[in-house]
Amino acid sequence: MASKPSIEVDPIKSERSGTVREVGSQAIWSLSSCKPGFGVDQLRDDRDDTYWQSDGQLPHLVNVQFQRKTTVSDIYIYTDYKLDESYTPSRISIRVGSHFNDLQEIEVVMLTEPTGWVHIPIKDIRDKPIRVFMIQIAVTSNHQNGRDTHMRQIKIYSPIEKQGMAIDNFLTFSTVEFQQFATIR
Repeated sequence: MASKPSIEVDPIKSERSGTVREVGSQAIWSLSSCKPGFGVDQLRDDRDDTYWQSDGQLPHLVNVQFQRKTTVSDIYIYTDYKLDESYTPSRISIRVGSHFNDLQEIEVVMLTEPTGWVHIPIKDIRDKPIRVFMIQIAVTSNHQNGRDTHMRQIKIYSPIEKQGMAIDNFLTFSTVEFQQFATIR
């Protein structure tokens, strides 16, 4: 069980660094429930002044299904306790698998009055990103025993694998035949 401190987190910084890319747009998103006008479109619109609002009993579920097996390294969730109070999640379960029937919980995140982005690294037991067809983000409890949930944004990131080989691999030639090609004239 992980507890996330409230440090300034910015998923866009990671994206700009070129090490990850947002893959949520490649998925099909569904919700366990939502109030009219407060659904997936608001959850994915890149705005922090809109939100998904659940409508019903806990747990509240966000299902993210990829059409092909996708490597996932990070999930970022934007919440705002100052605005949402009892609607703010306090316990989130991350579940992964191939489909609804084989989901396994891989992370439980406890939140204490979060405002801003919450970063949830997604790793297997060897500390590598996970390859999945489906992610389920389950809100299992809210602050102040609130019934419905507000989540303002969710972003899902995949690592960018560098193509090619490093030039350093070719700088130490061991034969005379290869050393003649070590410099360009």
